[in-house]
Amino acid sequence: MEAMIPLRLSVLGHPQRLSVFRLLMRRFPDRVPASEIGAALDVKSSTLSSYLSALMQAGLVTQAREGTWLYYQADMGGIRDTMEALFFDCCRGRPELCLPVRPGLQSEDSSMTDPRYNVLFICTGNSARSIFAETLLRSIGGDRFNVYSAGTKPSSELNPFAVETLRAKGHAVGSLRAKNVSEFTGSTAPNFDFVFTVCDQAANEECPAWEGQPISGHWGMPDPVKAEGSEAERSLAFQQAYGTLKNRIQAFSALPIAELDRISLQKAVDDIALSH
Repeated sequence: MEAMIPLRLSVLGHPQRLSVFRLLMRRFPDRVPASEIGAALDVKSSTLSSYLSALMQAGLVTQAREGTWLYYQADMGGIRDTMEALFFDCCRGRPELCLPVRPGLQSEDSSMTDPRYNVLFICTGNSARSIFAETLLRSIGGDRFNVYSAGTKPSSELNPFAVETLRAKGHAVGSLRAKNVSEFTGSTAPNFDFVFTVCDQAANEECPAWEGQPISGHWGMPDPVKAEGSEAERSLAFQQAYGTLKNRIQAFSALPIAELDRISLQKAVDDIALSH
């Protein structure tokens, strides 16, 4: 295993291979087709193939075939082995040197017995899916959470089907608006405990380096805004997106966050994406 560490560090020392690896980490637990990786990073298929081959040989990425399509996923076993080796060899097991500055999820007011966790949902347009997630967690999670949503390329207004779906479910919609992720960066922004992407395109993009090292999760799903057909068929797509997110939000809200360490929380967040 130790012999693999120099190889892995060397492979990740190449900027473009690192970009591929980071995209797959942002998309985990998804398995991502090579064509989507290449399109997101603007890399030719032949070049991408060599990058992926190097990452697989280093034990950082796995490959699966479905029919004629090849899918790639970050190899969490290899990544954990690498981090453990670095922790015990490089840092000599000193958590105060190697672990994140903010290793736990805790409100700034540590005297609170039930801290409010700051949660951000990110999508591309911030017109439907991330708005659903924001509204649902605010409703289901109650005052345990401060909830926000934003878009990497936000629309100027919310999608009317999304607004109608929320209104029909009994949610207040008057204060909702499309926002850019830039509103949540800088010295005045909240320190987030959780950051979720709810669309693949947003996860494919490089997001800001969030202060406080929040738990991150990817809960991708089809974009209801792109649904075609009759008004009833399009409305159904929004209903389905709402239902999927509701199941995930309910599972997330039920987590005993204060009792779990970072590793357990991260696994629970990833499992929600797979099981709901």
